[in-house]
Amino acid sequence: MAELTYRDAVIRGIAQEMTRDPDVVFLGEDVAKAGGVFKATVGLYEQFGPLRVRDTPISEQAILGAAMGAAMTGLKPIAEIMFSDFFAVCFDYIANEFPKSRYMSNGQVKCPLVVRTGNGAGSRFGAQHSQSVENWCMMIPGLKVVAPSNPRDVIGLLAAAVRDPDPVIFLEHKSLYATKGEVPDGEIVDSLGTAKVLRSGKDATICALALMVPRALEAAEKLKAEHGIDCEVVDVRSLVPLDTQTILGSIAKTHRLFTVEENPRLCGWGAEIVSIAADEAFYDFDGPPVRITTPHLPLPAADILEDIVLPTPDRIAETVRRSLGS
Repeated sequence: MAELTYRDAVIRGIAQEMTRDPDVVFLGEDVAKAGGVFKATVGLYEQFGPLRVRDTPISEQAILGAAMGAAMTGLKPIAEIMFSDFFAVCFDYIANEFPKSRYMSNGQVKCPLVVRTGNGAGSRFGAQHSQSVENWCMMIPGLKVVAPSNPRDVIGLLAAAVRDPDPVIFLEHKSLYATKGEVPDGEIVDSLGTAKVLRSGKDATICALALMVPRALEAAEKLKAEHGIDCEVVDVRSLVPLDTQTILGSIAKTHRLFTVEENPRLCGWGAEIVSIAADEAFYDFDGPPVRITTPHLPLPAADILEDIVLPTPDRIAETVRRSLGS
């Protein structure tokens, strides 16, 4: 068992899969000798060499086009798009090309690739470099979408993504790169489509993703200490496929649901979970589901303003307390 940062877990996860399978290759802007803009790929070039770790031009379309071609011809590429906001530049590949290749070829052409990217706010990068884009991706048939909240899950979910036969969007939260967690020794392989109950409780279910997971856990401890409210915290981890069994099982136990998402309120992933819960667990509820989100506006760069719009542990706790009438 070792304590790793989220950033170092990314490096270990990529190295684990490149060591295991010589068909795994890695490409992106400044990912080789420079070690990545977030220093999440340091040492990979030295370990695996220039044929398997390749710098690319500053062209998101070129990166994903090359990755798709490599995947179609038998390799298993990991492609890095530096900021998830830049998906807008190469969205044709994400929406129209590699998600549909296996379907349109009747299974004759497979596209096993992973697109890694720095996602989310909290780092003062402004409106064009701070978005959470998981909602953009989860609406597209043929894509799988995951977002780990801790170092151990980074490695396990990355392994599952690389080994999956379909294209996977792997969202690494920029504000989590410096956080630390315990990671077991040896190979770590997880399963896509599995949520985790990180804190057991009986009064309310809080579903969260990525940066919102530690904030939800902090809010749950605050609610227990100050108001005696015992919350269950579910780390969703995977949006596509979505582990509805774990989420609905928690609702059946607590009878209340809160979703905490960094996305703008309109069309957030929390709305999808609420919709599923309303369809399949309506009679389990003792009160209406509640979504805790950012407002529907571009993210500000000023630190005080960015902090105001993002869900905080205090806002999560206060929303839950008020909704439960405590």
